Amino acid sequence: MKTLVLALDLAGTFVFALTGAMTAVKHRLDLYGILVLSFAAATFGGIGRDLLIGSVPPAALADWRYIAASLLAGVTVFFSYSATTRFQTPVLILDGAGLAFFAVSGALKALAFGLTPIAAIMLGMLTGVGGGIARDILVAEIPTVLRAELYAVAALAGASVVVIGDRLQLPSVPVAAVGGGLCFGLRFMAIRHGWHLPRAWQSD
Repeated sequence: MKTLVLALDLAGTFVFALTGAMTAVKHRLDLYGILVLSFAAATFGGIGRDLLIGSVPPAALADWRYIAASLLAGVTVFFSYSATTRFQTPVLILDGAGLAFFAVSGALKALAFGLTPIAAIMLGMLTGVGGGIARDILVAEIPTVLRAELYAVAALAGASVVVIGDRLQLPSVPVAAVGGGLCFGLRFMAIRHGWHLPRAWQSD
């Protein structure tokens, strides 16, 4: 379980760091701004999760690999900015992948710390959306989770699969793969087809 959570965390860290760096490039930030935004996007969800369950110091600060992964992603985008600025869809796809990695790892770590199933699902969702919220707030945008198609719902679905699999005592790796695949699949289809939850009706 510990190895699986670490692998998912590092994968999510790198992918979300790429989205943070790409967002920084879009807003014409300098190298320092790119690295700050990549680190914030990559780690805030995991830090929030660890603080809530009492796993201190948070893994993102205690393990150098998290910091290295986020900085590597930021530097990579900085030196290839001419390519990344032309693509908006890849950023959304990477964001969906990061959401899936973190939603699953958050639920797994919550279960490992003995949280109830409902709490584990909620913590998986919070882990998935936390980095994106920090990223968007730092560039003065409405967080994606509040405006995008099936964002938090996709994270909840992925985390729910993990928790249900744990209750049924199924192997962790296949369950994590199914949960992550469901989360990413829902997010991808929402981006492609514009699926979203109902909005409040407003008259002109």
